[in-house]
Amino acid sequence: MYPKDYRYTKEHEWVRVAGDVATIGITSHAQDQLGDVVFVELPAANAKLHAGQTFGTVESVKAVSDIYSPISGDVVEINEALIDAPEKINEDPHGDGWLVRAKMANKAELDSLMSAEDYEQYIAAETES
Repeated sequence: MYPKDYRYTKEHEWVRVAGDVATIGITSHAQDQLGDVVFVELPAANAKLHAGQTFGTVESVKAVSDIYSPISGDVVEINEALIDAPEKINEDPHGDGWLVRAKMANKAELDSLMSAEDYEQYIAAETES
């Protein structure tokens, strides 16, 4: 269910790396817990991201949730399609529902993130409690 070439956070964000650019989104589990997404607040292009710090919010019919950056870097692109169609996060959270792309400042930060297998185990343990 979770792409094997992505890395994951305990806050339910994912990151896919191509060269030195990281694409960031929220996981299928996160969007499922949120319910229907109705609004997303994203940073401006050129904004600085810091690993573990918030960079935006996702608002659903149930709640507003902060989005935490899995990596540090500079935003090079935001998913502008989400401004008019935030439901793309629900429809395709690991694809068209991506949030931002950032030029990574430190690839070593990826080492602290979970693999797809580790993330699936994390969700299973979290669901049991």
